[in-house]
Amino acid sequence: MKFTIKSPAWLRIIALAAILAATSIATFAKDAALTYLDPGKPAAATLLTPPPLPDSAEQTADMETVRSVYHAASKADQQAAYDEKKFSVFNFTAAVGSFFVKTNLPKTAAFFEKVQQDAEAVTDLGKDYFHRQRPFTTDTNLANGKLEKSFSYPSGHSTESMVLALVLAEMLTDQHDAIIAHARLMGWHRIQIARHYPTDIYAGRVLAQAIVKQLKKSESFEKDFAEAKAEIIAAQK
Repeated sequence: MKFTIKSPAWLRIIALAAILAATSIATFAKDAALTYLDPGKPAAATLLTPPPLPDSAEQTADMETVRSVYHAASKADQQAAYDEKKFSVFNFTAAVGSFFVKTNLPKTAAFFEKVQQDAEAVTDLGKDYFHRQRPFTTDTNLANGKLEKSFSYPSGHSTESMVLALVLAEMLTDQHDAIIAHARLMGWHRIQIARHYPTDIYAGRVLAQAIVKQLKKSESFEKDFAEAKAEIIAAQK
């Protein structure tokens, strides 16, 4: 007996099942990559409020801010933003001191790489949940350079840079304000090249605080934190 699918409804069901399976696989892969965090803690989907609704007054205001900031940004600010497309804890060298380089601090480099990977995994799940289009997708006049294919909310740069900053600032209390200020600037740079809305950046900062709170519940995090801090202190002398 030959079975033929005639109804488009069946095709939609099959397509939906494939999407759900792919999403589940991606979620499992991100959870499996975690070092210090437990899967689902924190969960951006339940921690963050949803971004502005399309066609809402709030969305319009968010977009107008992006346009204004983008057109007002200097070439130096935009170049700084492009240079930060890939970043690490050593983007904070200017705020910490010239000794703060990867070659001097192998344990520190390894520790913060794991911290950033955990933060990225949490943020990516949030992006996939909220499915907010980036500003340059909504307004193609804002498209510039190599464009990201991922979603916009929350901002990965804002979340990850603030996670790194909060952890690093706890090690180096004398440089606390300069470290946090640099993370905030890294987030703002993303608006200056129209990669994110202001609300994406603010959501990232909220998520970053929740991530750090969960990181501190990990014994392995605390152990590696102490070793990295000791290495940094020794390198300062």
